[in-house]
Amino acid sequence: MAEAATLSSHVLDLGRGRPAAGLAVQLYDGSGAALASGVTDDDGRVARWSAAATLAPGVYRLVFSTGAWFAARGEDTLYPEVTIAFRIEGAEHYHIPLLLSAYGYSTYRGS
Repeated sequence: MAEAATLSSHVLDLGRGRPAAGLAVQLYDGSGAALASGVTDDDGRVARWSAAATLAPGVYRLVFSTGAWFAARGEDTLYPEVTIAFRIEGAEHYHIPLLLSAYGYSTYRGS
């Protein structure tokens, strides 16, 4: 059996200059089927997925529940959720960070 890719994510709150702890994240495959979920820890990282996050080549989506996260802090946001679609091409590690503020976000392929 071929090796699969692994996945991690990290969310930083740019408005506060701190990790975004307690933010729910869902992982979906290309057909929209839910594969795993997690919540960012005190360092803003998804340390544990609800299911093994080992992935075959294909397209996947991470959906970050930003609206609920900002609401829990008494803040408004333009984005009720942030969806990042990405492609897995080989058996390596993929790190998908999210740099977040109430009215903007950015992402890149981390290491």
